[in-house]
Amino acid sequence: MTFTDQYRSTEDLPGAIPVFPLAGAILLPRGQLPLNIFEPRYLKMVDDALRGERIIGMVQPDGEAAILASQMPDRSPPLCGVGCAGRITSFAETGDGRVVITLTGISRFRTGTELTAMTPYRQCEVSWDEFADDLIAGHEQDAVSREKLLEILKEYLDTHGLQADWRAIKLSSNETLVNSLCTISPYGPREKQALLEAKTLEDRNQMLIALTEQALRELSPGDATVQ
Repeated sequence: MTFTDQYRSTEDLPGAIPVFPLAGAILLPRGQLPLNIFEPRYLKMVDDALRGERIIGMVQPDGEAAILASQMPDRSPPLCGVGCAGRITSFAETGDGRVVITLTGISRFRTGTELTAMTPYRQCEVSWDEFADDLIAGHEQDAVSREKLLEILKEYLDTHGLQADWRAIKLSSNETLVNSLCTISPYGPREKQALLEAKTLEDRNQMLIALTEQALRELSPGDATVQ
C-alpha cells in the first residue's frame, strides 16, 4: 500500500488546498514530481502542508502574461482551470535554506474560488468529482497503444542521441509509462496543460505521440535551412 492509496473516493480529499502555480510543470495521478523549494512563501507552504494533510496542488498560470506575473511575490495571476494535487512523500532540507520535496500525484482537480487567506501562498477551493477515476490505479490502462508510444520514444531518443533505461521501461505499467513521459516531456506550458486535461489515459498517450511526431518533423533534414 502506498501513501496515496488512502484516498479511495473524492470524499477523502479536502475542499480547499494550497496551490503552487508553476509554468511548464505538471503532476499526474501516481506520478512523481521533485521540487526544489527556495522562495519564502513556498517554504512556508511546505511547512504548513507537512503539519497538516501534506497535500499541495500543482497548477499552471493561465497564459503568458500570467506566467510572468507568477514570478512576482505580490501578484496573483489567473490560474488554469485544472491542476493536480499531490502528497508530499519525501522531504529533505539543504544546508543553504532550501527544501527538496517529492510530490506523488493523487488526483486532478478543477480550481474554484480563491480563498482570502493570511498565508503568503495562495489557497483555492477545488472540486474533484469529474476526476473520480483518477483515484483508480491503472484505470483503462489496457487501452493504451504501448507499442506505438515505445516506437516514437525510441525514434526521439535516437534523434537526440539520448539513452533510456529500457529494462525499467519494460517493467513499468502503461499508466506509469505514459504519465511519467508526459511529466518529463520537453513541451511548453500549453501542451503540458493539454496533456494534463486529456480525458483518458489513451487520449493522453495519443496526444503525447502526436506532439513527439510533430517535434521530430520539425527536426527533419528536409525542413532545415542553410544560413
